[in-house]
Amino acid sequence: MAGVNVKSEIKPLKKVLLHRPGKELLNLTPNTLEELLFDDIPFLKVAQAEHDAFAQALRDNGVEVVYLENLMAEVLDANPALREQFLKQFIEEAGIRTERYQKILFDYLNDNYKTNIDLVLKCMEGVNLTELHTDKSNSLVDLVSESSKMVIAPMPNLYFTRDPFAMIGNGVSINRMYAVTRNRETIFAEYIFTHHSDFKDVPQYYSRYSAFHIEGGDILNINEHTLAIGISQRTEPDAIDEIAHNIFKDETSPVDTILAFNIPNNRAMMHLDTVFTQIDVDKFTIHPGIMGPLTVFEITPEGEGIKVKETSGTLEEVLEKYVGMPVTLIPCAGGDRIAAEREQWNDGSNTLCIAPGRVVVYERNDVTNALLRKNNIDAIEIPSAELSRGRGGPRCMSMPIWRED
Repeated sequence: MAGVNVKSEIKPLKKVLLHRPGKELLNLTPNTLEELLFDDIPFLKVAQAEHDAFAQALRDNGVEVVYLENLMAEVLDANPALREQFLKQFIEEAGIRTERYQKILFDYLNDNYKTNIDLVLKCMEGVNLTELHTDKSNSLVDLVSESSKMVIAPMPNLYFTRDPFAMIGNGVSINRMYAVTRNRETIFAEYIFTHHSDFKDVPQYYSRYSAFHIEGGDILNINEHTLAIGISQRTEPDAIDEIAHNIFKDETSPVDTILAFNIPNNRAMMHLDTVFTQIDVDKFTIHPGIMGPLTVFEITPEGEGIKVKETSGTLEEVLEKYVGMPVTLIPCAGGDRIAAEREQWNDGSNTLCIAPGRVVVYERNDVTNALLRKNNIDAIEIPSAELSRGRGGPRCMSMPIWRED
């Protein structure tokens, strides 16, 4: 299955991209949690075991699992000349501006991590000043820096593979992330979709070098003709304008309508997929806080440009119009205020649909999961005590590469 094919949120999932949490989580500290977008520090050993259970649940249901770190290593293995280019670019994007430290870090990473998979994992983990064994007498920066200082910050959000890029039909959006700490994550997508033999011919609908932020959690494939994108804390309307132009310009793309949902700008609804996710041909899980009137903008092609029309209505009315049938909305925890707030905090409505009516969910959201089963949804539970500390659910932790048409 070379290339990508994702024209739905619910059709049978055949291939998915994950990242197994790694040592980058060990470089989280209470002082860096806010900067690195975490509320707590997951216990790595348990988080990895939970993630392995997630991957196995997918394999048990006929899904091929590929890992981000392996795809990036395969790029460097197949193109040895890219190793130097990648390392120099990675070091610069990590904010290392002095020539002295650029050389120290290049030599350290290149000399100590001979295999490309070890190099990629180390780049994800980050680099501590104590690892470099520099002569402090040569630098004021070294003398005044704490010995535990991270010279290259870790990338702990990488296990949420949904956000750095997004598959749209047979193309991909390589995103410009909202937070500085996450924007470096998209460097792996740049190399994979430029050089990997399976993905280098995939049309690119957005560039990580664009001026405007957009993240994959805000992009939902309603069907092959309709794309939903959230105007959110992390996706700007300018980015939606830009991606709309690029998608409509691609004559091979069947997408002819983009719905821009204007959602509340807060942590509980940071992405559109924390507001609703599709779980069957006519069923959606939803955040109870989105039940009121919504402003939605319908974007369609017009000549060489786009036409934007504002519309309004309830979420149910909007979805019914574009899905083409009556829909059932299932509120997280059934709308019970306390249970809903608790389970929404642990991503009760952020499900990964692997086939119509079959979804992967966190086991801790037992009120919501019971409600799903009551609505004839097969809810496959995975352990989540530590994974959920990153504030993302099964959909956030997965990037579908191929769904059956």
